[in-house]
Amino acid sequence: MDATRRQLLKTLTLGAAGVAASACASHAPPQTEAISHHHINHWDGEADLLIVGSGAGAVSAAIDGQRLGLSTWMLEREHIAGGSSSISGGVCYLGGGTPLQKALGFDDSVESMLGYLIAASGAYADHAKLQLYCEQSLNHFDWLIDCGVHYAQKYSDEKELSIPDGSLYHCGSERAWPYREQFKPAPRGHVMASQHLTGGRELMRVLLARAAQLGARLTVNAEAQQLITASDGRIIGLRAHINGQAQTLRARRAVVLAAGGFIHNRAMLEQYAPELAACSTPWGRSGDVGIGIRMGMAAGAATRMMHHGFIVTPMYPPETILRGIAVNAQGQRFMTEDSYYGIVGHKIAFEQQGRAWMITDQNSAYQWKDDRLPIAARADTLAEIERALAMPEGFLQQTVHSYNQHAQNGADPLFHKAAAFIAPLNKPPFIAYDIGTKDAFTPAHTFGGLHTNTDAQVLDAWGEPIPGLYASGRTSAGIPVAPYVASGLSIGDGTFFGRRAAAHAATLQPITGA
Repeated sequence: MDATRRQLLKTLTLGAAGVAASACASHAPPQTEAISHHHINHWDGEADLLIVGSGAGAVSAAIDGQRLGLSTWMLEREHIAGGSSSISGGVCYLGGGTPLQKALGFDDSVESMLGYLIAASGAYADHAKLQLYCEQSLNHFDWLIDCGVHYAQKYSDEKELSIPDGSLYHCGSERAWPYREQFKPAPRGHVMASQHLTGGRELMRVLLARAAQLGARLTVNAEAQQLITASDGRIIGLRAHINGQAQTLRARRAVVLAAGGFIHNRAMLEQYAPELAACSTPWGRSGDVGIGIRMGMAAGAATRMMHHGFIVTPMYPPETILRGIAVNAQGQRFMTEDSYYGIVGHKIAFEQQGRAWMITDQNSAYQWKDDRLPIAARADTLAEIERALAMPEGFLQQTVHSYNQHAQNGADPLFHKAAAFIAPLNKPPFIAYDIGTKDAFTPAHTFGGLHTNTDAQVLDAWGEPIPGLYASGRTSAGIPVAPYVASGLSIGDGTFFGRRAAAHAATLQPITGA
């Protein structure tokens, strides 16, 4: 099996199967109703910033909070820190001409970066957040370096999740049609050099170490449950169970909710995101049960994009599979096959009811027995494939015939697939790989969450900030949307807006007295 694909599949499989098992063993989410300060007669502990979680969105708030002179306290529900960020690829989407991009000979601009993200993300793109993120991308790169993140000066031209010994690659659909014709493509996937299975593990090790060095406090087995409100509506603390003991904690400045998404809360998935619920592999640590979102909602917070999430269809590497064509239940093509696999997964789940197949021939099929998507059908004729998949008679045959007519000339007028992946499908046996969301390996994670502004303040139903309450990472509805248009947007969003939360909280007057 190709080493790169092996690493990708191990990364995703361990990140999904392992945490899914632990999620099944975890208890149901607790009650989250907000508590009035009138019911509080003592405080068991306090900090300027109480931070719920310990992933990317949490640790970044802790780091910058400490730098700004605030005391910070991260409360992690699980027995280990790092959240789902630690089992991710650790990719951070950065551009506009980072030092790494320049060192490797790539020109990029804020305009191209922003243009791609807005165009690819579609109607739900938060233009204000995206513009701020792109404009501050160089500053954010410097922040990561200052925290101890190391990027090797090596570029990979492969369409892959992470690079074991390199740090820069094209991590989205910038080189796929139509975006390559609209905005100058540039590699923006920045991956920390690491020998670990996932770059996320190394990234979080470095960031957590930096937070500890600065004096941030971290407590594991600490399950936040309810926010505490003052008479004027300001959030002044929270109630948590720490090692099984109920404790009431005061936030002198603010509470930052950065407790992940809700991929392991089946009831929330079925209510808000049925397409994600239908995916085969919920991806994330067992703490992703929506506790931060529910705490915020109980305090009057609005939510946004609760049906959104990433749905990944990891067909590559190897990239030879992209010489095949993706078809729906009618045997028709419906997308550009060389799109980023977050876009591929989205189109299958949201536009094709979760059903799709990759049709290949001898030249495009996987070459390794243990390196394949589920085989739904194999035959010497396309008519047999149609019958096996219950497709309308002749539809797939016509699709392939039309595709081959143009492919023999290196063209794809329907979806403009890159020339490197265009080849006629005419050498049996033909294989239909199942790339549907139910039966194929399809990791899914949530993007919906609390509605926030560019300072990471949590907003109520009228769009007004709830005083003393912030959210970051997958507890908030940030810059990643469905479709997920590039690896690294989630880590980038979490770390960036975690910092924004700390910076704004530092401007608040501290709570004094009882």
